[in-house]
Amino acid sequence: MTTSEKLQQELEKVLSGRPWYGKGIYDTLAKVSFEAAYEKPPGSVHNIAEIVLHMVAWTEEVMDRMNGMTAGVPSSGDWPEIGKPDEQKWQNYVDDLKLVNVNLIGIIQKFPEEQWDEPIDDQRGDRPVVTYEALINGLIQHHIYHAGQIALLNRIING
Repeated sequence: MTTSEKLQQELEKVLSGRPWYGKGIYDTLAKVSFEAAYEKPPGSVHNIAEIVLHMVAWTEEVMDRMNGMTAGVPSSGDWPEIGKPDEQKWQNYVDDLKLVNVNLIGIIQKFPEEQWDEPIDDQRGDRPVVTYEALINGLIQHHIYHAGQIALLNRIING
């Protein structure tokens, strides 16, 4: 199995498959109501809608890096503004997360096998060297981390 195939398989498992730790991200999000998406329980820093937009932003940033752009903060910001609660916007956020991950999978599938071990273009100077493979593995870990937050927030909100 190639590196591209392994990374695609792991990303798909986390998003919509059956990861060993529980439910995939899309199954978790399917249980989040519009009301719960915007509620911020006491002590919470972010609500679910903010976390989803953050995940979208960083997936876009990873795609930019995979396409040879210099590493930085996502163009939409680290934590994009969600605006006022809106049921259609919430559904759009979930759809956007699905779309950016479909696009990322397309990039992974076409990525040259011999380049997975090469470093990404990161000129920030204070960062460790990151390969393209480590970049995708890092995003998978990022998705898992935030999926856990979403599941916990949803459980707190809905009891």
